[in-house]
Amino acid sequence: MRILLRPLLGLALLLGTLFGAGPAFAAVTITFWSHELGNSFPHAFFTLRGVPDAGGAPVDVNYGFTAKSVSPALLMGSVAGRLDISRPFYIGTSDAQFAVVLSDAQYTQVLGLIAAWDEKTGDGRYNLNDRNCVHFVKEAARIAGLTGLDHPKLMKKPRSYLQAVAAANPGHVTVIHQHGKAYLASLPPLAALPVAQPAPALPAAAAAAPPLATVQPLPAR
Repeated sequence: MRILLRPLLGLALLLGTLFGAGPAFAAVTITFWSHELGNSFPHAFFTLRGVPDAGGAPVDVNYGFTAKSVSPALLMGSVAGRLDISRPFYIGTSDAQFAVVLSDAQYTQVLGLIAAWDEKTGDGRYNLNDRNCVHFVKEAARIAGLTGLDHPKLMKKPRSYLQAVAAANPGHVTVIHQHGKAYLASLPPLAALPVAQPAPALPAAAAAAPPLATVQPLPAR
């Protein structure tokens, strides 16, 4: 049933964006953001919001990737990096570019990507030329099933890069292109869904028994 409803969920997200109503999230949605007014340089990040198809607690988190410190060393090669968790004010002053509804398998892969770029659990190396915040969201977009992700001239331009990816994936993304504060205000509250329970197993004897035959009456003579 969830698989059949997924196209309708994407339509609801699109209509909510077009007409100002908050979209109804019934799966984890990844939204890609750009921020052009940073204290040091532009930034790209993504939010994860919704409830997994399997049910459970709501998800409402965000992740980006950045250098631990801004120094001339950024221009000379790799430096220490870290996952960047944006505060609500920062998100509110950013721009939501587009969104994609994830399957539970894709959501799990995005969590794996986050762990792989975390300095505590993976490789925290930051490189302005080949491992910056845009490269991070590029890999998340790849997991989300998007194509047309290679734009070498835009890898230091978060807004332009994300808009190019959206343009390359018509019908696969919901274009938002809305200021963060207004977009966040349009989102509905999240509520947990019950965890899907497996069907009860049949007793061994019942499972092994052959199906009962249906007795048909003899035709009248």
